[in-house]
Amino acid sequence: MVLRPPSTGVEHRRFDAFPTLLASGDVLVVNETRVIRARLHGVRETGGATEVLLLRPTDRPRFDAAARRWLALVRPARRVRVGSRISFGDDAVAHIVGVDAAGMRELELDIRSSFEALLARHGELPLPPYVGPGDDSRSARYQTVFARVPGSVAAPTASLHFTEPVLAAIRARGIEIAALVLDVGLATFRPIETDGIDEHRMHAESYDIPPATAEKINAALASGRRIVVAGTTTLRALESAAAADGIVRAGPAETSLFITPGHPFRVAGALLTNFHLPASTLLVLVSSFAGYATTMAAYQAAITERYRFYSFGDAMLIVKDDA
Repeated sequence: MVLRPPSTGVEHRRFDAFPTLLASGDVLVVNETRVIRARLHGVRETGGATEVLLLRPTDRPRFDAAARRWLALVRPARRVRVGSRISFGDDAVAHIVGVDAAGMRELELDIRSSFEALLARHGELPLPPYVGPGDDSRSARYQTVFARVPGSVAAPTASLHFTEPVLAAIRARGIEIAALVLDVGLATFRPIETDGIDEHRMHAESYDIPPATAEKINAALASGRRIVVAGTTTLRALESAAAADGIVRAGPAETSLFITPGHPFRVAGALLTNFHLPASTLLVLVSSFAGYATTMAAYQAAITERYRFYSFGDAMLIVKDDA
């Protein structure tokens, strides 16, 4: 689906036509993060099965296989208290050392083999529950074609649509592709549970913008060329790194930015995104970028035309600045 705010009209296209919607001189920015096998299956001292979803290290800025302290979601949570131990065969033991106000656990891993072996033997890709079991076919489809840097617990789903032929067609049109990394974590998929969006607080996510990517983006903006952003995670990283003067700063950082109506977008001229759940920060972000009326009209059209929602669903391209 193609939107051109402030119009509430929509266009219906196949994704293989996406390159034709871009113009020579555009810069397409993607998130090259790779989803890790972060959902671990272990056993408590009592013998009860326990699921641990590793979210992010607590003792270093972003994903690192050498990290031993992690923030995690644990099930069944009520049975896992401070002092509990969770075993993962002969490979590792997790010691619960803290519980925060939201019920997340901080754990310390005592690894006897290696972190990679732990994930390979006891972990699986944390596919969304509506997808079904994490079999090899679904897991392979849950990585983008340019997934390179491990660290996420969810895929940047708008980029699941890209294929090598589509990327080749994009390059053939004279469009630069620039990459950054944002480790997709709880902030991206946690629903809004407060009465209003102003009370919702985003969890921090780590990102890193290479100097070459910042240079491409800043050069394009300085010459009036358009930045096309693939996915809400990429957009949050860019908007977090853009100063008031619009210059994108390179380097690693964290963001807890919640993009809401009134946000002064400084970088993106177009946004590729999927169709999101109600009461999600992602739907608020899209409404902020496209406008509330345009977004609601688009979602009604998507329902009428039987578009697919969620991770393996269809996409929309929101074009604010026509090239």
